Amino acid sequence: MAARNTLRRSLLYVPGSSQRFLDKSRSLTADCVTYDLEDSVTPHMKVAARSLVRRAIDQAAPAGIRERAVRINSVDSGLALGDLTEVLQSPNLTTIVIPKVNSASDLTFVTDVITHTLSQQPPAERTPISLLALVESAKSLTNLSQICAASPLLQGLIFAAEDFALDLSITRTPSLTEFLFARSAIATAARAAELPSTIDLVCTAYKSENGDGSPPAVLQEECRDGRRLGFNGKQCIHPSQVKVADQIFGPDALETEWAMRVVIADEKAAKAGRGAWTLDGKMIDVPVAHKARAIVKKAEACGVDVDALRGEWQHQEPE
Repeated sequence: MAARNTLRRSLLYVPGSSQRFLDKSRSLTADCVTYDLEDSVTPHMKVAARSLVRRAIDQAAPAGIRERAVRINSVDSGLALGDLTEVLQSPNLTTIVIPKVNSASDLTFVTDVITHTLSQQPPAERTPISLLALVESAKSLTNLSQICAASPLLQGLIFAAEDFALDLSITRTPSLTEFLFARSAIATAARAAELPSTIDLVCTAYKSENGDGSPPAVLQEECRDGRRLGFNGKQCIHPSQVKVADQIFGPDALETEWAMRVVIADEKAAKAGRGAWTLDGKMIDVPVAHKARAIVKKAEACGVDVDALRGEWQHQEPE
């Protein structure tokens, strides 16, 4: 069976009720395109959107998209079962995004539906289903530990800032300091549960401030801020945001170069029986070496030619 995707620098929402947007999405490049059946779909279009999204994922995956997901309606809405019954018929579906996950029971319900539905289908080799859970309320925040342990299919957490602000009756400000506790708690809980994806809040700005097509400064700063807090991806509401998210949550060229130098030198230090050594005047020990290997692994997943980089720095020695 194919391995699950663990690279979600950008998660781009596409309205599931718009055939035009669904068609356009096939020409995009993004780590994860999420066809939306929830917020972007009006109530009278919910049923029709299921069929449109089902047909979209029945088509072969476009070359520029690593993962195609579907955001269903929340379990509390009463629409989740209908959404799942429809989209799970497609053998191409790999990922389900679940909104308003307030407790472990929401994930248990979705997991049970997936297990039952797939058991009724002819045996076939397909990619395992992955779940991504949206954290949107005070209740979900207090239940993070149980949520993270609720399903073996869970692959990540997503922070929904606007709904969280509504629930707590707070106002979003440019500094985002009002979300610091929630974002830190989400990133920490995901890491503790060894979930590969932590996807940060939506940036509502996407139009160029200068009229030259350059990305808004606030988008870049939000991505950097999210990365500093431990997130490894960002929700996007417009294709123009994807490139910025991919760049900032992807491997920085200088950081990747440093990491490869550390990996090469650490291999030589280990052969010499040295547990700690220095590079550029700074101590390198086991945690730093592990971090460097993780950076190199991510860079390779993002398409960086790490073999060429290794060849370039093959003579690096531990100081």
